[in-house]
Amino acid sequence: MESELADHIPVVYTSIAGTRLIGRMTVGNKNGLLLPNTTTDQEMLHIRNSLPDSVVVQRVEERLSALGNCVVCNDYVALVHPDLDRETEEIIADTLGVEVFRQTIAGNALVGSYCAISNQGGLVHPKTTIQEQGELSSLLQIPLVAGTINRGSDVIGAGCVVNDWTAFVGLETTATELTVLESIFKLEDNQPSAIINQMRSSLIDTL
Repeated sequence: MESELADHIPVVYTSIAGTRLIGRMTVGNKNGLLLPNTTTDQEMLHIRNSLPDSVVVQRVEERLSALGNCVVCNDYVALVHPDLDRETEEIIADTLGVEVFRQTIAGNALVGSYCAISNQGGLVHPKTTIQEQGELSSLLQIPLVAGTINRGSDVIGAGCVVNDWTAFVGLETTATELTVLESIFKLEDNQPSAIINQMRSSLIDTL
């Protein structure tokens, strides 16, 4: 992954609460990054020093501490676990600069585990009904498709990391799954471009 990304954006090594489960424990977008309350002061300082000043880094006092499983967001909208604290919902809205909706996906409250979204589109749990896909698509204002990752796994969030120009998926992911992924996230049109070069320059200037 580093070999693919390092030419385009800085890669930061870190741990969260002493674990390597970065994606499952954190949630963020271009505006901010939220960390669970188990994040140590040293980890938080390292992350803050590694990111541009424009990205707000904040620790959240939340009982549901695996934030990446309980929240999914792009740069404009977030879906959150229905039982998330009201205060956490407000922090998500303020720090990430998004509209927040309490939601389930195919009956699953762990919205971050069962879907992946970017500003271009989203992949959701394979048992998400057409009606539910329509409702979610209307909330998020992006196209959605139901599908799987890693040769039939419905835990989309655990097998897929995606932004507006690239995606990383588990090794077991089939050609068909990749085709769906590239189509819904419009990845075939979005190779690193002037926008990415500009982002890289600003990140490196900040660092």
